Amino acid sequence: MNKLWHEYRHFNSYPRDMRILLLTNLIYAFVLPVIDVFVSAYVMRNSHDVKMVVIYQLAVYTGIPFTFLINGFLLQHINIKRVYSAGMLLSGVSMAVMMGLGQLSMTGIGTAGLMMGMSFGLFWANRDFLALSTTNDGNRNYYYGVETFFYTNTYVVVPAIIGWFIAGTDLRGWFGGDPNTAYRIVTGCVFILTVFSSIVVHRGQFENPPDSEFVFFRYHWLWNRMQLLAILKGLAQGYIVTAPAMLVMRLVGQEGALGTIQAVGGIFSAFLLYWIGRTTKPADRIIIFTIGLTFFVLGGLANAVFFNAAGVLLFMICLLLSRPLHDIAYFPIQMQVIDTVSAIEKRNKFAYIFNQEFGFFIGRFAGCGLFILLASSVSDTFALRYALLIIGVLQLLSIWMAKRVLIGCTASESYLPDQLVPVPMPVLVGE
Repeated sequence: MNKLWHEYRHFNSYPRDMRILLLTNLIYAFVLPVIDVFVSAYVMRNSHDVKMVVIYQLAVYTGIPFTFLINGFLLQHINIKRVYSAGMLLSGVSMAVMMGLGQLSMTGIGTAGLMMGMSFGLFWANRDFLALSTTNDGNRNYYYGVETFFYTNTYVVVPAIIGWFIAGTDLRGWFGGDPNTAYRIVTGCVFILTVFSSIVVHRGQFENPPDSEFVFFRYHWLWNRMQLLAILKGLAQGYIVTAPAMLVMRLVGQEGALGTIQAVGGIFSAFLLYWIGRTTKPADRIIIFTIGLTFFVLGGLANAVFFNAAGVLLFMICLLLSRPLHDIAYFPIQMQVIDTVSAIEKRNKFAYIFNQEFGFFIGRFAGCGLFILLASSVSDTFALRYALLIIGVLQLLSIWMAKRVLIGCTASESYLPDQLVPVPMPVLVGE
């Protein structure tokens, strides 16, 4: 209890708006696993076609960058808290549209996917800007450590509960044995959570980006390197979302198994990640980044070598560590570059958040396109077995690129205003 009280006091030592944003993201963290895991499982269950799952994801990714553009114009007229909450609420609406489709068709899946992409666009554009504006380089490891602690725990607890709940419809005959009814109930719970998270975010005193131009086509060389890093990150994002559902439904069983596998090792990794964010410094980011990418390659290798239930289990354990480790390092690096380049070019910081999304989109499109190409030209089995390993190996190039980006930031530190120069994390008496 003393340790918990100590961590609570440490949390309260940070700026209020940073804490409000973390609490908002804690509530919404219970929604993201449902969107990431079980929407793909729903499409897989009702279409029995892995390509349909990937096409849905492509529709999501198509909607995101263009909504970032719309978001930039909305922020010139509407408070950022309202736009942010609208993005969270729209995710529940998108799920309702998906569950309301009688027969899954390309048109229906595309519509639901575009709506989910719009929801993500409004959510991530504003979340990234608020994270940038409420933190500094000295406390971003802690911010992302706490955030990934939330997300990793919910990616364990939520899939386990929902997976067992949906599987119960088959095993115990709930709702007449119709799993789709269980999915609709889950959708209702998601909508309630988005309402709560919207209420919490309105307690913050957040400011909109400056009302200035945010669309540019030429950038500093350091930002161009960051865009290459974003493309490499985007390569894996489609697989991180769709691969667990497709592999488990194909090789392991039904949604109950999906929930159980997500729970294995998750709690341990959540506390490990909190400790990493709590104790590491900006200089440690490249090490964390390398370890995260290595876990992804190991998971893809296990899946390719075994391609059975055991291989899926090993991949899922590696993914539970790889994804948050990668994010803990990547996003602080991204924000450090934005701080630096925006000071050099004297531009609105939202311009870089907006532009970065197109780097992610190129990577996501290339990654999903590779999967569809392998599935169409060879087989679904070949794509499921080897695409993850191919993407993981390509992502190792990110380590070299991240080093180059950090060297560029260090060389350009003289451009940073005093308030943006890295400062040490707050230390409480007794630490």
